[in-house]
Amino acid sequence: MFAGLQDLGVANGEDLKETLTNCTEPLKAIEQFQTENGVLLPSLQSALPFLDLHGTPRLEFHQSVFDELRDKLLERVSAIALEGKAEERYKKLEDLLEKSFSLVKMPSLQPVVMCVMKHLPKVPEKKLKLVMADKELYRACAVEVKRQIWQDNQALFGDEVSPLLKQYILEKEAALFSTELSVLHNFFSPSPKMRRQGQVVQKLAQMVGKNVKLYDMVLQFLRTLFLRTRNVHYCTLRAELLMSLHDLDVSDICTVDPCHKFTWCLDACIRERFVDSKRARELQGFLDGVKKGQEQVLGDLSMILCDPFAINTLSLSTIRHLQELVGQETLPRDSPDLLLLLRLLSLGQGAWDMIDSQVFKEPKMEAELVTRFLPTLMSFLVDDYTFNVDQKFPAEEKTPVTYPSTLPESFTKFLQEQRTACEVGLYYVLHLAKQRNRSALLRLLPGLVETFGDLAFGDIFLHLLTGNLALLADEFALEDFCTSLFDGFLLTASSRKENVQRHVLRLLLHLHHRVAPARLEAMQRVLEPAGQSGEAVKELYEQLGQKLEQLDHRKPSPAPVAETPALELPLPPGPALAVHPLGEGTLGEGVPAEVWMQEGQTDWVGEGTEGARPLSRQSLVPRRLAFPLASGRPSVRSLTQQQADFDTGRCRRVPGSTHLPFFPSLSILCAPLPPAAAQPGSPRPADGRPQFGGLGGLD
Repeated sequence: MFAGLQDLGVANGEDLKETLTNCTEPLKAIEQFQTENGVLLPSLQSALPFLDLHGTPRLEFHQSVFDELRDKLLERVSAIALEGKAEERYKKLEDLLEKSFSLVKMPSLQPVVMCVMKHLPKVPEKKLKLVMADKELYRACAVEVKRQIWQDNQALFGDEVSPLLKQYILEKEAALFSTELSVLHNFFSPSPKMRRQGQVVQKLAQMVGKNVKLYDMVLQFLRTLFLRTRNVHYCTLRAELLMSLHDLDVSDICTVDPCHKFTWCLDACIRERFVDSKRARELQGFLDGVKKGQEQVLGDLSMILCDPFAINTLSLSTIRHLQELVGQETLPRDSPDLLLLLRLLSLGQGAWDMIDSQVFKEPKMEAELVTRFLPTLMSFLVDDYTFNVDQKFPAEEKTPVTYPSTLPESFTKFLQEQRTACEVGLYYVLHLAKQRNRSALLRLLPGLVETFGDLAFGDIFLHLLTGNLALLADEFALEDFCTSLFDGFLLTASSRKENVQRHVLRLLLHLHHRVAPARLEAMQRVLEPAGQSGEAVKELYEQLGQKLEQLDHRKPSPAPVAETPALELPLPPGPALAVHPLGEGTLGEGVPAEVWMQEGQTDWVGEGTEGARPLSRQSLVPRRLAFPLASGRPSVRSLTQQQADFDTGRCRRVPGSTHLPFFPSLSILCAPLPPAAAQPGSPRPADGRPQFGGLGGLD
């Protein structure tokens, strides 16, 4: 532990042991050892006895002096690294490292040695090998020193990077399978700059620093893993790492990466979630500027465009452009911006094939995509607009319009055979769900069962679809909607694709209270995990079961109906009355009403809250109230107590009752019956008592 001290001519424990072994007077030997190796300050010798009187051990005193001197030395080393010319300061640091490196294994002095190595741009190879060979020294050294080790040892650097890459993929998958379903807070909600603040990206940027060689290694790792797994999140990390170094102003790397300006421009588009005309021209300029002999750049550009955040922005922009073309009555082939978006989408989706084949050439875009598929999609948009506008006409002006329920065979064929067409088609489906267009959504769902590469059952699409379906929560109570969505689409793949099963469970966890009990029970049987299912599926299924149990417990048990007490009151002259449930804003101006109230309750009755007076009730008594709608909500204008009695001929029973939101104890509203409702000689109940729709709020 203290072996390095001998190389510097400083006595250590072994020297003291040898002195005490060979001496005849141990006390004198100890005193002499202290004098020779203590703090060589004459004035200190007379002060030390005071510390003895205060009971302060000499070890504690010397340790505090040592710590203070070490801190001063660390400050001085950092100052030397900034002083004078580069050659001079590096020469001083190299000399200091040569003298102090023998103490690198001494814990108390190790920070000084590591600090010297940290400020040297090139540590001697011999010392780097010694550090690399000792695991404790390797862990203790600064990242600046590790960079010098990593750049000549790719395997060791790969061991350091691999856990970070695994963590990054797990974080992305966790976001896609989040139990929160929301249109506003989904996988694509965080801004690019916010995503770059993530732990993995920041750690990788720190590990790379300004070292171009390490940056190239990371990119090679990402390409290799992308080829091996086809996981597009590695493409996201490739773009995020470059832009993180851009944020840190690491010009050493940004100036040599040919994709830097392209990625910077695309990053701005992702931030705005739209590719405008100006940026579209910039992106096109970068693509057209790839010179002959530099075609390998297309491999990196395609990988950056394969980033799901880039695909999302390009697809959303494509749908928006199609909507604009419908309004302009323009064909897709006449829009340069739309053609560029399709070109970028095609390049991004062909990233894996390009890197795998090493044939760096832009994929050829099918002419039928522009001349047949997109016009068909635009016709769907016209159907949507026509149907929506028709629904806004008054009932008497409406013409019977039936929304188309089938898809052209050519459209489903495009979804199955062309990846770009499939991507645009899927984002059109997301657009329909977000617009709550039930009819159009049910029309498109059958075409998603078979798509190119099963894209419709990919995690990203299902994540967005389930979030948008939350806007159609009321539709889940309808059997035809559930049949089309679950039986006709999602459940067709849930048995062979575990990720689909997880997304269906996520959806039911959020909307189970909207689904009919019979449908919910059937879904629970179908989605029950098999023995080989993953833990995530089993956990979601268990959560759903718990939610359903809580839902069953909350269902109220039917309570016995209490018999309404008989009222024997004289009937005043007037028209027959009918019981109506009272809803907010349903009364016409000046409609007289009878309200029954319960004994022992007090309400404030009057205009708003000012001038209101308390009203006590004695048993069940009718009170005549007028509710004019002068301000858009009922308000009490007058109150007159009056005895009355209603027989069956003048009063009919309406099930249920509704409360005024600001008069909770007012429960039954009686208004004049139409003439045909009360006829002379109408049958009466045996006891001659009135029948009411219930006394809601009086329990």
